[in-house]
Amino acid sequence: MNAAEDSSTRGLQSIALDPDRLFPAEPSVRGIARELHALVAELPILSPHGHVPAQVLLENSPFEDPASLLISPDHYVTRLIHASGVDLAELGVGGASAEPREIWRKFCAAWPLFDGTASGYWLRSELVELFGVDDELIDAEHADPIFDQLVAALKTPAFLPRALFDSFRIEVLATTDDPLDSLDAHRALAADPSFTGRVIPTFRPDRYLNAATPGFAERVDRLISEAGEGVAGYQGYLRALQNRRAYFIQHGAVSADHGVRTPRTLKLEQAEAARLFEAAMRGDLSPQERDAFEAQMIYQMARMSVADGLVMTVHPGSFRDHHTPSFERFGPDTGHDIPVPVSYTEGLRPLLNDFGDSPGFQLLLFTLDETVFSRELAPLAGFYPAVYLGAPWWFLDAPDAMLRFRSAVTETAGFSRSAGFVDDTRAFCSIPARHDASRRVEAAFLARLVAEKRLRGDRAAEIIVDLVDGAPRRAFKLGAFKSGAFEPSAFELGEGSVR
Repeated sequence: MNAAEDSSTRGLQSIALDPDRLFPAEPSVRGIARELHALVAELPILSPHGHVPAQVLLENSPFEDPASLLISPDHYVTRLIHASGVDLAELGVGGASAEPREIWRKFCAAWPLFDGTASGYWLRSELVELFGVDDELIDAEHADPIFDQLVAALKTPAFLPRALFDSFRIEVLATTDDPLDSLDAHRALAADPSFTGRVIPTFRPDRYLNAATPGFAERVDRLISEAGEGVAGYQGYLRALQNRRAYFIQHGAVSADHGVRTPRTLKLEQAEAARLFEAAMRGDLSPQERDAFEAQMIYQMARMSVADGLVMTVHPGSFRDHHTPSFERFGPDTGHDIPVPVSYTEGLRPLLNDFGDSPGFQLLLFTLDETVFSRELAPLAGFYPAVYLGAPWWFLDAPDAMLRFRSAVTETAGFSRSAGFVDDTRAFCSIPARHDASRRVEAAFLARLVAEKRLRGDRAAEIIVDLVDGAPRRAFKLGAFKSGAFEPSAFELGEGSVR
């Protein structure tokens, strides 16, 4: 019995099971959205940017408990509970020792904090649809029985990682990996005939490009030693990065991801770049020189992408590890990264002047700054063949923010410059809910255009399938459409809609 059937037998009428969730309130527009969503609801999930470790699928071991699966690794969840006064250590953040049942009790007590939030929407969907939880009972009083219910579910074969991977209909899952990662887990998965999914690595060189990160010189020394082919200095550094990119491509990688503070790029003379590199290795760079070094290395990453074909994704605009005491206690990626304003037009000009129309080069631009949707990103994507619009991510991957994005960029860049949705998550069980939320938002936006006589229904049908499936395949070079033929003539809009 699935969660929806179980909920029905118990009389549960959860909003997580409402078939019209996230659709427009106006009945005729809602009907169009419902039919558009039906076209893509069962399409496979393409997840070309995420953070679920490949080792989880390789080992295929039962998840230990609900807290370590759903709460501790998800900084969307822990940051908001922490804002109410709960110490991150009490939530098991950063490997802190905390009893799973106690973590779960704190989460259930904090459940009202998630009303109206994107994370609350995903959590409710996971708990109700996947685990069959009665969301009317999520509170401090019922924390223990719900915990026991989830523990029992996690012990069953249906909740093993590979079984969930299949039931989620994931076709492609990308991980995020250090340039010196052996990729042994990816190689073993690819060679395992019992696993038919596609799990691909992503080259993430941030800690080797930003000289301000602790341990920069030691990491770069190791990089050059292992992959520089005996060449020292700046040239050995570039050669080592190129060689590791090639290694990732051999193991299925399609993209290189860059989590930078700003999207600034610089094209420097080789002698000046080498001078900055040597100063960086000595720890002698000023803050301005560190920024210049990173900017010229982002330019170099683009040059390498033109040569080797890796899609270049850029995720700027986050002040990483904003709370120093939390960083020192729990490490990075523990919920205290804060968005900052960014500017793309001037910062990317050196890169785009040289590579913006280079055949095969694809640059996917993401942002945490909504002010640049229509002012910078859409115009850039509407001119440069290389530029694609990355989906709203992190703090913006919420229903209203995704609608604002689609409204802001479409009138300038159209639909064809979209790169598809990315879930960007460590929370494995939230992947289906996140992708479905995006599909519902796209259906809602397109339904309004149809109802306002701005788009024909058959074109809306073609577009939503392309946004969900075709766009990420093109933008991330994932290969051909595998979901079956789509015939727009088969889409019949309901009463009162546009044909």
